[in-house]
Amino acid sequence: MLFTKYLLFSLLVVEVQLFLHQLESFLFVNINDTAKIQCSSKEQFLAGSITAQWYRRREGEAPMLIKRCSDNQNVNKVACISEGHNLTLEIYNAQRNDSGVYYCTSSYIILTFGNGSTLIVGDSYTSSSWVLTLAPSPHGLLSPGTADLACVVHGVSNPVQISWSFSGDLQEQGLMHSLKAKDGSFVFINHISVPMDTWTSGKNFTCDVKFNSSGKSVKKIARYIEASARECSLYIVPLAAGAGLLLLVVSLSLVWTLCPSALGFQPRVSAPPASEENQDGILYSHLDFDSRNRNRRTMQPLARGKRVKA
Repeated sequence: MLFTKYLLFSLLVVEVQLFLHQLESFLFVNINDTAKIQCSSKEQFLAGSITAQWYRRREGEAPMLIKRCSDNQNVNKVACISEGHNLTLEIYNAQRNDSGVYYCTSSYIILTFGNGSTLIVGDSYTSSSWVLTLAPSPHGLLSPGTADLACVVHGVSNPVQISWSFSGDLQEQGLMHSLKAKDGSFVFINHISVPMDTWTSGKNFTCDVKFNSSGKSVKKIARYIEASARECSLYIVPLAAGAGLLLLVVSLSLVWTLCPSALGFQPRVSAPPASEENQDGILYSHLDFDSRNRNRRTMQPLARGKRVKA
């Protein structure tokens, strides 16, 4: 049901841009200040006209009617001011929960929507906020003709402004997606597609994230980098030499452990233990000695038993 509402709403927004236009895509205000969101039309807005309305869409929610310009309800909080072809929504004493995307509407024939203005009240930055750019690797391009870049903004309390620039030249805002975490924070993903020749030209693609009206924005850069075959060949020789040396060391270690005689080393053999016999109070002991003379001939004398009185 919610998906159907979003689909219908998206179709209306696409159709409306021929009739209504909202001048500011993003608007920052401080808490307790007055937010003024403007909309223009090819047709004049009549004072008190029932055709002019304002909707607000928060992340993860369906659009909600905020103000009908024909009524006088909640005038201490919001006001609808129409002057010719211009329509302005004023939000007094703005708070964080007033943040969202605002759409002006008109219903001369059918209900149509403006292109939307994102209002950000206060600071959306939190202690868990971070920004990351994602770019395709040389072998991970999804489309042969374009490169897809993404800017991820994690752990924010309200919408943020995300813009892209290519080596200093400001470009379009990109396509925005959002996710809501269990703790109530948001993750925003801004996606753009650029021609392959533009991506591989070596330009810096900068994602600029603005969290509030006064603080500095956070900038993250993505750039296409591909090592040439010549640069790679510089590392082949030392890597091959290191691998060969490592293999030699491992081989010698195995030979030393498993076959020490192959390297000219004889293992040390311990002499057999002495055997003892006790008969009728007489203890007999047999000792075997293994010795080598200078001519490397083996001598194995047998010690006679020694009589011990009981």
